[in-house]
Amino acid sequence: MAKRSNPIRQLSDPKKVFIPIGIGLAIVAWFLYRDFQNQKEALEVFSWEWHTTGWLGVALIMVALRDIGYMIRIRILTDKKLNWRQAFEVIMLWEFASSITPSVVGGSSVAIFIVNREKISLGRSTAVVMITAFLDELFYVLMVPLLLIFVGWSTLFPMEMQSTFFGFELGAREIFIVGYVFILFLITAIYLAIFRFPQGARNLLIRVFSTRLLDRWKQGAIETGDDLVITSGELKSKPFSFWVQAFTATFLSWTARFWVVNFIILAFTIVDISIAEHFLIYARQLVMWVILLISPTPGGAGVAEIAFEGFLQQFIAPVGLTLTVAVVWRFMTYYPYLVMGAIILPRWIQRTYLGRKLISFKKSK
Repeated sequence: MAKRSNPIRQLSDPKKVFIPIGIGLAIVAWFLYRDFQNQKEALEVFSWEWHTTGWLGVALIMVALRDIGYMIRIRILTDKKLNWRQAFEVIMLWEFASSITPSVVGGSSVAIFIVNREKISLGRSTAVVMITAFLDELFYVLMVPLLLIFVGWSTLFPMEMQSTFFGFELGAREIFIVGYVFILFLITAIYLAIFRFPQGARNLLIRVFSTRLLDRWKQGAIETGDDLVITSGELKSKPFSFWVQAFTATFLSWTARFWVVNFIILAFTIVDISIAEHFLIYARQLVMWVILLISPTPGGAGVAEIAFEGFLQQFIAPVGLTLTVAVVWRFMTYYPYLVMGAIILPRWIQRTYLGRKLISFKKSK
């Protein structure tokens, strides 16, 4: 059987932090070089005033609300077995894991490990991560059509962005459609696997990994299948109020996450932005999120800055400030998790390791 990688080793590898930082800074340096004259002229026009500080303060409040929402949700999903400190550390490390892994890969496997280290059973840990993904995708699936009612389809895609998938050239519109359909498929698959046919999903998983090509991962597939059945039993017994609370926390987190950009733009632009334009900024971030999901770089480093310029520069005046706004956005919503993760990880490893050793000692007695 293939040797499994150690999640702690993955998290604590310094290269995992320096690579995304290096990619992000390289992209910023390239933008600075490319548009140096435009940025210089924009900075000469712009003046830092009281409203700049005020709106940046509101943006920071949105960042905090995003994490508070995540903390509330994970406490709900674990039946409040995690205290506030544990919830904070789990969310910071979860975000850290997502920030140092390619967006297309994600940090779900590491997230299961993180939750499990907090004395949450493997089955419940799997349940927490899977239902978190389910709630996140559900929010997205519901918000897209609602926002399209306000902004319309024709204004949603402002840029020509080409990418090749299996030999086909796809623009931003096509990438969004493919991504949305995939998310619909994913949320349907999670629902069927957890709530309708967990045993069937387990059997299918084991059958797939029983083939000669995948046989060496069969034992892991059996364990995953068993966890899936446990997950189903855990979640089917939950009352309706449980799901209302969990989705409300999800709505709070994602709404705050997207409104960060709106308030940063308000801080730097010198023109008035209408309510309709704010909804359009929000809607375009939904499209950006799909593009970032398929990013091959850790945490979407580099890709996020390019997408930001293409989708949102029309709302920033003077236009030369677009890079500044993009950098501020990333320094508020991405780089802090790299720093927080690097600070929290050593203490968290020590705390959870000592906790497990104490439990093992008591059992041995």
